[in-house]
Amino acid sequence: MNFTTIHQAAFKVQGLGVRTRNADEMNPLTGRIPGLWGAFFASPLAAQAASAGACGVYHGYESDYRGSFDVLAGVVLPEGQAPAEGVTVVEIPAGHYAVFECRGPMPQAVIAGWGQVWATFEQPGAPRRSYGVDVEQYLAPDHARILIGVEDVEP
Repeated sequence: MNFTTIHQAAFKVQGLGVRTRNADEMNPLTGRIPGLWGAFFASPLAAQAASAGACGVYHGYESDYRGSFDVLAGVVLPEGQAPAEGVTVVEIPAGHYAVFECRGPMPQAVIAGWGQVWATFEQPGAPRRSYGVDVEQYLAPDHARILIGVEDVEP
């Protein structure tokens, strides 16, 4: 298992969202996430992402990675700042997260990172996913990390 664990403080992300499921995302004709990111980068929030980085937030899980879930493409909402008009705000709760580093050309590096996430949590002895909120943090053009909410893990 190739990840580290952290205790992440709570924060909020504002952005645009869709509801989808992984089975739909495997087909270019039914996937909604690429269009979501296209809409995000065409929105006024994209200017904030250029300086502060973008976030993908996965939440509202119906069950596990096989069920439906919500995805938000956005940016961190600074403490005390009002959200932009017409956006969705999701709070990332404080808690324990498994961190998977993704390096290389995007989005391929993040797609490969999710493959690593799914394989890791299928292994015996892996921590249990909370299926509360998971986050992609885009830190540089060739560096992102995926934070997966986990239960009963100390960093």
